[in-house]
Amino acid sequence: MNRSITNSGASSPPVRVSAGTQPPDLRGQDTRILTASSIDPPAGDADAGVDLLEYWHIILKRRWAVLGTLGIIAATALIITFLTPSVFRALTTMQIERDTIQVVQVQGFMPVEPVEDKDFYQTQYELLKSRALAKRVIDKLGLMQDPSFAKAHQPSALSWFIGLFRPHGSDVSDPVVGFLKDVVVEPVRNSRLVRIGFDSRTPEFSARVSNALAEEFITSNLERRMDSTSYAGKYLQDHLQQLKVKLEESEQDLAKFADEQQIINLDDKQNPVAQQLEATGTAVAEARKDRMAAEAKYKQVHGAPVDSLPEVLQSEVIRNLKDRRIDLGATYQQNLQTLKPEFPTMLALSKQIKEIDLQLAAEISRITGSIKSTYDAAAAKESMLQSHLDQLKTQVLDLQNRSIKYNILKRDVDTNRQLYEGLLQRYKEIGVAGGVGANNISIVDRAVPPNKRYSPSLMLNLAVAILLGLVGGILLALLIEHLDDTIKSPDDVERLFGLSLLGIVPRSKMTLLESMEDPRSVMSEAYRSVRTALQFSTDKGVPRTLLVTSASPSEGKSTTVAALGFHFARLGKRVLLVDADLRNPVLHKLFGLDNSAGLSNYLAGAARPFEALRATKNPRLTCLCSGPLPPSPVELLAGSKMLGLLSLAGEKFDQVIIDGPPVMGLADAVVLGSICQGTVMVVEAATRRGYLAGMLRRLMLARARILGVVLTKYDTRVGGYGYGYGYGYGANNQLSYGNAPTSPQLARK
Repeated sequence: MNRSITNSGASSPPVRVSAGTQPPDLRGQDTRILTASSIDPPAGDADAGVDLLEYWHIILKRRWAVLGTLGIIAATALIITFLTPSVFRALTTMQIERDTIQVVQVQGFMPVEPVEDKDFYQTQYELLKSRALAKRVIDKLGLMQDPSFAKAHQPSALSWFIGLFRPHGSDVSDPVVGFLKDVVVEPVRNSRLVRIGFDSRTPEFSARVSNALAEEFITSNLERRMDSTSYAGKYLQDHLQQLKVKLEESEQDLAKFADEQQIINLDDKQNPVAQQLEATGTAVAEARKDRMAAEAKYKQVHGAPVDSLPEVLQSEVIRNLKDRRIDLGATYQQNLQTLKPEFPTMLALSKQIKEIDLQLAAEISRITGSIKSTYDAAAAKESMLQSHLDQLKTQVLDLQNRSIKYNILKRDVDTNRQLYEGLLQRYKEIGVAGGVGANNISIVDRAVPPNKRYSPSLMLNLAVAILLGLVGGILLALLIEHLDDTIKSPDDVERLFGLSLLGIVPRSKMTLLESMEDPRSVMSEAYRSVRTALQFSTDKGVPRTLLVTSASPSEGKSTTVAALGFHFARLGKRVLLVDADLRNPVLHKLFGLDNSAGLSNYLAGAARPFEALRATKNPRLTCLCSGPLPPSPVELLAGSKMLGLLSLAGEKFDQVIIDGPPVMGLADAVVLGSICQGTVMVVEAATRRGYLAGMLRRLMLARARILGVVLTKYDTRVGGYGYGYGYGYGANNQLSYGNAPTSPQLARK
């Protein structure tokens, strides 16, 4: 497996370390301190979606924080619920109609809201919560003299202090403000009903105030209507007086001007001049018609035979004369056959015929003269009427010119009269409508004293508290998990640092000796897995010289050294355990060995290489204890004798495992890591990421060959990531890393 470690310097490329290979030389690179924040996570994690299972594991891990928060909030809610005084709410149901019942129909008297007006009911709700209505109820019920009311609405010290920073209009010491806080307005959806209620500590008092609110609201509504009627009547009365004066003045001005200009009446139907003009115009039209007819007949007399005139043809005298002449002519012609013209009879007939012809001519002349006389009379009449018409037109035009101002004054009189009459009619209507006490608000159900309290609600408060507790506990758990920068799971080792995970050692109540003697124990199985992982760490198997170190003390490195020694010995290998922790040695305590002589004696030149070896109960497992603690361990470990010791041990033993000191703050482990063929890092599950990053950096600078990490003291019940041991091993192998006894029994460091 490849492992990637990134320095904090932005310019340095990530360092990749392969298991079983020598790390690259970092001496020429940036060697600034490596922190957990500088470690690059895998590229795939950035695009990964929300892992609900991971959140569930976090909640399980931090379950006590969640349960604690839930318990605190639930207990607080219960305490507040039990300590809060009971509040009773009484409700009065009212019906609010949009329009008033019109007993007397008076248009424009009160504003009528349109059907789509959504502000009407909202206005009524705000009126129900108005200060004016609250003060009316307080005065009606005499609440200011009620000690219980004054005590219930007396502001606390906190309310008084907060009121100092509020606007002047929101003074908490005002009893009306306290009263309004207890008023409840609940509109009924999709209806014209509204419930108005009052909260108090006494059921009877709540019902009494609720009913009083409804009654006073109806009364105030009627009073507003009556006030508006009274105001409108007073306004109209004042305006009527002004219009009356104005009308009288305009009439006086009109009469004065008519007298000065001698204008009787300008109405077309009553004006004599206008009437004469109209009649004369009609007469002129008739005269012109008669004249034209007479003129046509007169022209016919001069342009056609006289005998063809209708008057001639229709004349009875001419017709009789013509008939007589015809008879005389016939007699004359008949007698002419027997008598001569000179005969007296014939002469008499001829004389009669001539007299008749003279009579016909005279009659025709009379008729033509009559036609001419008719024509002359018609023309004279037309001329006379036309002249009279022209005179009348002149008079009318002169009258119109003089009546312009008259018409203006007359219009003013008409306008003032219309306004006066209209306002007078409205004033009478309002006087009638104002006496009718119709109202659009009515009480449907009066409030009765409630038989149970309205608040606080134990079930509601408890449900809200549980919900808030769960949410708050989960958020707290996620926050703690986010702020926790320790190694939380085995995945963090590989994901954050790119290191191979050699194995996981869970917590156990068993001692090291008990776990090693029982192959089926949890710890034995865990270290067997570590041993197997080490066998595949390189292409040549387990390095012969193996350094085991940790970032800080008490992370379990000495226990890991002892356990690995047991398991390699069980494979038939000759194993040498070297306690190179010359500051706080532990191996001699774990195995109960004598530490009077050991590694420090050899490194100081006071003993031969294998003179201080100590045998254990396992014949294949040998231990080289630390010996007396030297004043300067790092100088001894950095000498050539340590390297020579490892060379000799590699020839005599199959496996050499060195228990090194912690890396952080000391140079001992760095020196040992540079001369060993492989290094195993022991990391406690609660180790901070910064410590692991610092240890890794220092080992890499020393060119240590890092094989991987052994994660110790891991509690699978807390982690919840599925790294469990003890499959089929019974209930005795509980995953807990308890305190181990000291020598002579095996114990962990």
